[in-house]
Amino acid sequence: MILTVTPNPSLDRTYEVPSLDRGEVVRATGDRMDPGGKGVNVSRAVAAAGVRTVAVLPLGGAPGALVAQLLDEQGIEAAPVPVAGQTRSNIAVAEPDGTLTKINAPGPELSDAEQESLLATVGERSVGAEWIACCGSLPRGLEPSWYADLVARAHAAGARIALDTSGPALLAALAERPDVVKPNAEELAEAVGRPLATVGDAVKAAEELRERGARAVLASLGADGQLLVDASGTYFASAPVDAVRSNVGAGDSSLAGFLIAGGTGPAALASAVAHGAAAVQLPGSAMPSPSDLAPDAVTLTAEPPLNRPLTEPAS
Repeated sequence: MILTVTPNPSLDRTYEVPSLDRGEVVRATGDRMDPGGKGVNVSRAVAAAGVRTVAVLPLGGAPGALVAQLLDEQGIEAAPVPVAGQTRSNIAVAEPDGTLTKINAPGPELSDAEQESLLATVGERSVGAEWIACCGSLPRGLEPSWYADLVARAHAAGARIALDTSGPALLAALAERPDVVKPNAEELAEAVGRPLATVGDAVKAAEELRERGARAVLASLGADGQLLVDASGTYFASAPVDAVRSNVGAGDSSLAGFLIAGGTGPAALASAVAHGAAAVQLPGSAMPSPSDLAPDAVTLTAEPPLNRPLTEPAS
């Protein structure tokens, strides 16, 4: 079982449009509504693979009730923590060329009692979990140290932690030695305080996060592929993508693929890349099923192309 923790979940609405013209009436050619938040997306991808998952998340108001309903309809076991504020609603607008415009609401502010209830629920539901995936931004009311506290508690209970967050929350948690962290290129650049122009720059930044406490770093480099830096070495993998339809949740799908495959080593990296490549070719924040994957298309090496410029340099 893989437990996910999403402190700031959302109700995600995605619209596909011919073009996004500011100030004009734009008619959508397609739309979908999904339960959202990075941990929720990980649970959705894990469930699509036929693996049991439990999603712990604070929910409030009508949007929260709809998130719970959508999770149930997708066969995902939820462990909701009731909160007074309303769960946020996010909007994404996808254009045919792959351009994605997102509007993310801030979400509710959690009281001290709600924060503690969230931590307690994680502890109660993590019994028997192979991994705990802690994902996404922190809602108002939670200090950057909240994830660090969660990692410490989980390790004390014998669980392995995968952490996908950024900024001060990521830096604070490194001291508690999360088993794997999953930044994208921009988050990796922010964490080390310098721009990343090449694959080699990303490798050095990942190594620095390991020196600060992360046991492994799974870094998404967008169209260029993904890196895994752990105690056994450094690995780089990529896969061809015919056309990008939406990149919403692609990184979350990658983390799910990594954890499904055991969460360690090059085989797990290959699974992560296969899941991410499949996700970007699906609409909205749809998560890939096994039939969407093309594992044979993944190229993996223990000798990353260090001098290769990143398609999208991170600053």
